[in-house]
Amino acid sequence: MKNTLKTAALLLAAATLFAACNHSDLKGFKKTNSGLHYKFEKMNKTGEQPKEGDVLVGEMTFRFDTVEVYSNVGHPNRILMVQENGTFPGDINDGLKMMHVGDHAIFAVNADSVARYIGPNQMPPYYKEGAGMMLYYDIDLQDIVTKEELAEEQANFIEEMQRRQAAEPELIANYVKDNNITVKPNADGLYKIVRKAGKGPRVAVGKKVAINYTGRLLDGTMFDSSVEQDAKDGGIYNAQRPYEPLTYTVGQMQLIKGWEDGIMGEAQGSELTLIIPSALGYGSRGAGNEIPSFSPLVFDISIVSVQ
Repeated sequence: MKNTLKTAALLLAAATLFAACNHSDLKGFKKTNSGLHYKFEKMNKTGEQPKEGDVLVGEMTFRFDTVEVYSNVGHPNRILMVQENGTFPGDINDGLKMMHVGDHAIFAVNADSVARYIGPNQMPPYYKEGAGMMLYYDIDLQDIVTKEELAEEQANFIEEMQRRQAAEPELIANYVKDNNITVKPNADGLYKIVRKAGKGPRVAVGKKVAINYTGRLLDGTMFDSSVEQDAKDGGIYNAQRPYEPLTYTVGQMQLIKGWEDGIMGEAQGSELTLIIPSALGYGSRGAGNEIPSFSPLVFDISIVSVQ
């Protein structure tokens, strides 16, 4: 009888301790032993759970206390990856491991914990230490990209990059042949076709230049232009941007090397076409959605002024 009472007492104490560990001072929330506050708006316990290395797909709104910082509601995509261990006790990683596909949950992370990890000077200006501020992650989990699927994607990406890199020399050679280009490339593979020779001052480091340009891929796809009519003809016209020459001081603006090398020494009034290999352009990284990796570029350039 005494042993039974002792066991019951221990179970009661354990239950009380468990309840205390799950108490949150945020209304409607519970709290993990590590200190993460959580609230499930919808639960689907039969749904797949993410594992270490998996990426969550869905909708998320991120708030710093009352300030909304990010939201992709209405546009679900990949949002967060599950790590083996969190960066600090009570971080969002604990919450991600709790979720199932089909769940909708809100997690609250103590802002002071984040500040201790990244440093107070890295926090937003409205952060106040000790004020009980929280970071809220409102997550609607719709799918999971597994660690294995990510590895396959990466392998396919590398294979495609290698294919594009290997194909580039032939693409340039075919373009040169098809367009009857007779000039020879320089040692770096840059082709410079002078369509019109100017007679004004010449481009040099430190000079202020104004340049009109239109950029295309080898297949003719236009990705940028400072010339309004070209932009309209190429289907990239944007009424919100000004169409005017690009003005900058040579050597003080981070332009691709092929552009810089191509116009250097050319005179005001010159009109050029540059065929730029990817090594002098955007290389393996490409540029946004418009310029894939290992893309040679064609620029039509007019040097409007050199001062």
